[in-house]
This record gives sequence, structure tokens and C-alpha cells, in this order.
Amino acid sequence: MIDTMLILIAAVFALAGFVKGVIGLGLPTVSMGLLATTMTPVQALTIVIVPAIVTNIWQTFAGPYLRDIIRRLWPLLITTAIAIWFSGGLMTGPYAKYGAIVLGVLLVIYAVVTLVKFQFKTAPKDEKWVGGIVGAITGVVSAATGVQVIPSMPFMQSIGMEKNELVQALGLYFTVATVAQAFNLTSAGLLTAATAVPGIVAMVTAFAGMFLGQAVRDRMAPEQFRRWFLIAMLLLGIYLAVSATLAVMK
Repeated sequence: MIDTMLILIAAVFALAGFVKGVIGLGLPTVSMGLLATTMTPVQALTIVIVPAIVTNIWQTFAGPYLRDIIRRLWPLLITTAIAIWFSGGLMTGPYAKYGAIVLGVLLVIYAVVTLVKFQFKTAPKDEKWVGGIVGAITGVVSAATGVQVIPSMPFMQSIGMEKNELVQALGLYFTVATVAQAFNLTSAGLLTAATAVPGIVAMVTAFAGMFLGQAVRDRMAPEQFRRWFLIAMLLLGIYLAVSATLAVMK
């Protein structure tokens, strides 16, 4: 890994960590989107996976709601993990060349859905079966792109969790998803000693960015920051989808 690439990784994860510190999410989404402009999604995921797991474990246990979250979301968690495990070939098989296109489209969908504040309500009696379906869909999407926000995020917002409970639930969900992805990467021989240094750089700078984001959270309007962040993700998604499509067509 050349020094310029390590500098790029450090800058990407410092920014992604800052976003997570300010709004409570976005580290894998930002880092996967930015890294995919210079490498394939599977290469980006081998760098993202360790800092994503560590920061999400920290978020999982930073609250008192863990038992209730597991009771409500266990079908979502289990089906996501199973779908990721059984779809591991999507990033490394014959369809891998389409990964950046799918990632770009996913970033556009995520940005648009969140910008327009699209929401629906899931009745308590329907949480488990709807969660199981959402988990299966998200698992396949995650296995192909490394991003787990669609459609899991709208679903978790639809079941009526309060703000801090939702943040902790996202931490648990992303932990389960990224551990399942790490299993796939290890099985495919993609997590090796060669990825250790980039992973360490990513983790250190992600935590630095996250603590900085938390420090400035009270001094800025989070909603305004979120809006500009989503606009940036929308533009990045369009760029990725268009450039990757042109590359496949050559």
C-alpha cells in the first residue's frame, strides 16, 4: 500500500468518522462511497470492515436498551446475517463488476428517501415478519455493495423507537451485518495481513473524526449538516453510478 493511498484512506475515514460523530451514522456509507471512486467495492470493504465493527460495537453498548432491541429486532438481525452469508459471491463473482453501479444507485436512493423524509409506520404486531423480509433484502444488498442502510433504515424508523434507542439499535444491526461480511471476506481470503495497516489507519482516523464530530455537535445545527451531507451523498451516488456504467460498457 503506497503512502498516497494511506493518506487518502486517513482523509476518508476522518471525514466519515466526523459525520458519524455529528449525526450518529454514516461511517460505512461515506467511506464505501468515497473509496469506491478509486477502488472496487470489495477492496473498499476490506478496509472499512474493521473500523465499522469496532465503532458499531461501541455504539451497541452505549445505552440501556439492548435487551428490548434484541427482543424486537431478532428476525431482522438473523435474516440479514443469513442473507449476507449466502450472497457472499455477489462482490467477488461474475457480477462483481456491477457492484459500483449498484452502490451508486443505493447512495442516490438513500439520499433521496432521507431528504424527502419518507416514512411509514409498522404496527407492533407486524414488526417481526416485516423485519424478517427487510433483513433478507438488506442482506443481499449489503453483500453486493457493503452498505446496509436500505431498506433497514426506513424500517427501523417506522417502528417507533425514540432517538437514543434508534441509535443503539443501528449500532447493533450494523455490528451483526459487518461481522457477517467479515466472515465472507475471511472465507474468500480477502482479509489478510496486507489489509491490516490500512485497517488500522482507518480505525484510528475514524475515531479521531468521530470524537471531533461529537465535540462540535452542540455548536452546529445537526439537521442542516445532515441535509448537506445527504446532498453530497446524492451527487457522489450519481457520479459512481454513471462512471461505473460507462466503464462496464467499454
